[in-house]
Amino acid sequence: MSHAQLLSPAQLAARLDQPDLRILDCRFALEDPAYGARSYAQEHIPGARFADLERDLSGPVQKGVTGRHPLPDPLLLVERLRAWGIDNASPVVLYDDGPGAFAARAWWLLAWLGKHDGVFILDGGLNAWRAAGLPLTAELPAPAAGTFQGQPDPDLLVEAQHLLARLGDVRLTLLDARALPRFRGEVEPLDPVAGHIPGAHCAPFTENLGADGRFLPAEQLRERFANLLGERPPQQLVAYCGSGVTACHNLFALSLAGYPLAPLYAGSWSEWLTDHSRPIATGD
Repeated sequence: MSHAQLLSPAQLAARLDQPDLRILDCRFALEDPAYGARSYAQEHIPGARFADLERDLSGPVQKGVTGRHPLPDPLLLVERLRAWGIDNASPVVLYDDGPGAFAARAWWLLAWLGKHDGVFILDGGLNAWRAAGLPLTAELPAPAAGTFQGQPDPDLLVEAQHLLARLGDVRLTLLDARALPRFRGEVEPLDPVAGHIPGAHCAPFTENLGADGRFLPAEQLRERFANLLGERPPQQLVAYCGSGVTACHNLFALSLAGYPLAPLYAGSWSEWLTDHSRPIATGD
C-alpha cells in the first residue's frame, strides 16, 4: 500500500472543521530563512501551525561533519509534533508554497517516526489553495497538546559509509533529485564543490509535477521511475539531493507510483563533500 497521499484544496476545505485535523505550514526559502515564519504570520490556511525547516525539521549543522540540513533529534521532533497537537491517529496535512519539497520533508520525517497513515500533502500547495479562492487567516490556532509516540526506522536511512561501500553494486539505483546543471557539475549555488556521487542518476524532483504545480498521475510517475530503475530492483533504490530535503519529494512520488518506501541518504551531497576522500563525478 502506498504511504503517499494527496488532498486537493477542495478536499482539505471540506475537512477544516474536523477537530482532530492538524495542518502544518512548511513554507521556507533557502535564500531567506525567515521567509516562512514571516509569511505564516501574514496569512495561512485556517488551523495551520508553522513548521520551520531549520528549527523544527532539521537538526543543528556541524561544520565539516554534517550536511546543510541534518535530521532532527527524533526525541525533539516527537516533542514538536506533540506541541502541534498531533496524536498517532491524527490526520495531518502538509503544505508549502513551492513545488512541495518542504512539505515532503515533513512527510518523510513522519514516516521515519512510524506515522504512515493519515498523512497528506496538499496537492499544488498554497498556490492551488489561493487559486481556488479558499480562505486564509492570520489567526493562530488554539494550543493543543498531542500524544504522538514514534521511533525512528533505521531501514529508511543510508549512512555515507554504507553508501560508499555499495557504489560498485550493479543493483543499486541512486537517484539525485537536483537539477541537471548541478548534477553535471556545471553550476553549484549552495555547496563548495559541484558534481554528483558516482553512479547516480539525475532525477530532478520538479519533474514529478505537471505544469500546474500538482503531482503527475500515478501511472506517469511509475513510468518515470521505471525508466530510471531499468532492470534494477526497486528495493535497492536510494534517494539523495543537496541536503536531504528535495530527495523526499522523489520518495513521496515513488510511493505515489506504488513503489516501496525507499531509504534516504539524509546527509546527501552537502555531507558527502565533508570527507575529501569520497569520490566525486561530473558530467552525465
